[in-house]
Amino acid sequence: MDKFIVKGGIKLIGRTEVSGAKNVALKALVAACLTNEKVTIENVPLISDLTTMIDIINELGAEAGINDHKVIVRAKDFKKTKISLEEAAQVRTSAMFMVPLLVREGNAIIPNPGGCRIGARPIDRTIEGLRAMGAKISYKSSDGYFYMQTIDGLNGADYTFNKTTHTGTETLILAGALAKGKTILRNVAMEPEIDELIELLIKMGAKIKKTKKATIEIEGVSKLRGTTFTVGPDRNEAVTLAIAGIISKGDIFIEGIEKLPLDSFISKMKEIGAGVDVKKDGIRFYYKGQISASSIETSPYPGFMTDWQAPWAVLMTQAEGESIIHERVYESRFGYIEQLQKMGAEIKLFNPHVKNPDGFYNFNIEDDDPKNYHAARIKGKTPLHNGVVIISDLRAGATLVLAALAAVGESVILEVHHLDRGYEKLEERLNSLGAKIIRENEN
Repeated sequence: MDKFIVKGGIKLIGRTEVSGAKNVALKALVAACLTNEKVTIENVPLISDLTTMIDIINELGAEAGINDHKVIVRAKDFKKTKISLEEAAQVRTSAMFMVPLLVREGNAIIPNPGGCRIGARPIDRTIEGLRAMGAKISYKSSDGYFYMQTIDGLNGADYTFNKTTHTGTETLILAGALAKGKTILRNVAMEPEIDELIELLIKMGAKIKKTKKATIEIEGVSKLRGTTFTVGPDRNEAVTLAIAGIISKGDIFIEGIEKLPLDSFISKMKEIGAGVDVKKDGIRFYYKGQISASSIETSPYPGFMTDWQAPWAVLMTQAEGESIIHERVYESRFGYIEQLQKMGAEIKLFNPHVKNPDGFYNFNIEDDDPKNYHAARIKGKTPLHNGVVIISDLRAGATLVLAALAAVGESVILEVHHLDRGYEKLEERLNSLGAKIIRENEN
């Protein structure tokens, strides 16, 4: 396993760009398996999660290969309908393969999904939706697998999510594309990555439209065709780089992100006094002077994204005053705080009083633990110092890199493989802006 050695206190200056969106590329691979024709997906990020998804496709007996930033999928046949626990445990999106297997083979055996350990992240809302469409599903706690089958394919259904779910919405859109009759999905997630998945499916011949707020209607078709699709830029990566520019007191320009839906993030950046200039070919983020404290609540789109709260937390350690972050999407997403505290951050976790927790939080209240904290109080401005820290999940990894950039001295960041799941050569892009980050083998 690799580690980073990061020299702090260097201003980042220059131009850079972001990779294709991870949360689009991975779902596009699943969509490509709905047809037996060739699907080409361009501008994919070269990350380990993508490699794992390609390995799963090949393990199932279909064909997928990558050349530079382009993946070609030919899912002519599936020789297996069971996904191995080892590979599925690495990436949560693997559970979405249940749909191609169900609609094309009539059965699927899927492990409980993996990915970042940032909460229970249950797929119960997805399972309920597939049952409404006629799938027979059982779960064996003895082996951790869902056993699914259909007698004669999936049927259209009118299904309302009890709480919004990004992956659940996408999974049922895939299911509805080849189901018999009309599917109406209500209280769906509204993330822009979902729009990209819909765009791909329409290019493949699906009939999908948004009819009103948080409602999607799908007329099932009998077959989907091959196509070529280009993945758009990653807004999570854009936010990470933007914060790197501000926290290092630098001045960076990120090319090609001017059309990304970053309104809630940009609004907060301007509120704290950071420099933001939206141009016709990208966005400039620059340090104008001392930034101020803020209060945020994470929420599904168009709100402040949960993936942004950890990088935002480290930025707030450098703000003047006390900041509050209230996490509403996942029940346990402050695991990185202990590592920031090692570097001198003054952060206290707490639970704000909430009148109607079930209505306020997007996670299942029954999955919560009394030991979980849902908010952080961050004291700024607090000097950060060097340290040896350990990455626990993808976004925490980016957060610790940001902290190391702002810290005095040389920091060591262990278990960089978590970061590699979602960022393509992040250290090389930061180094191109002036950072000094060395990747070494931990051994």
